[in-house]
Amino acid sequence: MSEFQPPQSGDKITTRCCVVGGGPAGLFLGFLLARAGVEVIVLEKHKDFLRDFRGDTIHPSTLQLMHELGILDEFLQIADKHFDSLDFNIEGKQIPGPYFTHLPTKCKFITFAPQWDFLNLLAKHASEYPNFQVHMQSKATNLIHEGNQVVGVKVEGINGEYEIRSDLVVGADGRGSVLRVDAGVEVVEKGIPIDVLWFRVGKSSELLDHTLGRIKNGRMLITVDRGDYFQSGLIIHKGSFDEIKAEGLEAFRKRVSDILPDLAEGVAAIDDWEKVRLLSIQLNHITNWAQPGLLFIGDAAHAMSPVGGVGVNLAVQDAVATANLLADKLYAGKVTLEDLKQVQHRREPPALKTQRMQVFAHQRLFGGQTAPGKPVSLSWGFRKVAGLFAPIIRKQAGKIVGLGFLPEHIQTPERAPKESASLT
Repeated sequence: MSEFQPPQSGDKITTRCCVVGGGPAGLFLGFLLARAGVEVIVLEKHKDFLRDFRGDTIHPSTLQLMHELGILDEFLQIADKHFDSLDFNIEGKQIPGPYFTHLPTKCKFITFAPQWDFLNLLAKHASEYPNFQVHMQSKATNLIHEGNQVVGVKVEGINGEYEIRSDLVVGADGRGSVLRVDAGVEVVEKGIPIDVLWFRVGKSSELLDHTLGRIKNGRMLITVDRGDYFQSGLIIHKGSFDEIKAEGLEAFRKRVSDILPDLAEGVAAIDDWEKVRLLSIQLNHITNWAQPGLLFIGDAAHAMSPVGGVGVNLAVQDAVATANLLADKLYAGKVTLEDLKQVQHRREPPALKTQRMQVFAHQRLFGGQTAPGKPVSLSWGFRKVAGLFAPIIRKQAGKIVGLGFLPEHIQTPERAPKESASLT
């Protein structure tokens, strides 16, 4: 499989496992399965991994997994901003947030790294195994069934439509999953009242404000420091982007600079709405992760909101649990529906528990009566209770955010020999 050539129209390819979606869940799973000797193909519909709205937050639980795989030092070269705690700014007052120095992990901090660099790193190491391929610009369009068994996927690739037949198809194609629509699974929506406007704001190197979230006058701004610019997110009422555009760019720029005046110069460079991306926030889960020959993980199984920045890390935990539970059985060519259900049995409880935590945060932050254009509401009572119990909350929040409710560890063996493999 190492001498990869883009499939031709009409090709029929066979593999042990086909993973649909080249995000954190899909690539981490592909890497672990290939490392364990399982023949695996990962499908990614885009030509590369470069998309601004991907999550950047890598938590101690994920850093621990990379340590266990021996790739931590390499990853830290692309994630040079380390934070052993997170701060927030509320109405001009700096508020200490969760801290991670007490966690039982190799890295007692979180990092912010462009997700495309993280994915490229995973793809590079996975491609060292001859039993791994990633097909770029290859979009899964339909499941292939034989009776009630999923036996593969139809794919629209560079050269036309082809088929991949496999013992297992894993849907890791995110919250907009094509496969879960085709599979007819039930999606339970939690009803989120906000969206995020995602944009870049240039900054000088002297501006070293590492505050992640700012709340001022009923509005909230997220800023992720990427050196010479902030990747920024402005929280808005769900469905209100058209109204904001109607007010004009000048009013939008003022909203941002009012929250953080130091960004006024950088915000002035936003001269077109094309530079502002709408990220529609979803919080949902499916009730049935497994069908014969088919498994859903990551955002395809449970779409998370940005609260806590946990989405990437939950997806990776899903991938590790899936590999731990299924790698040996895939290697032997015997995977049953009961085997697949074990993944849901293990990973659904921490996912739903995390979503309940996010719903609570949404209700406290965005659930009150607020003026148009001002989606954030912090009650006096909530602030008082948070202040009284801050030391306990900070420590516990650090554990929940940093580790999650059920951290996984690498249990799969390394069976496959490494060799140089081409990446397309």
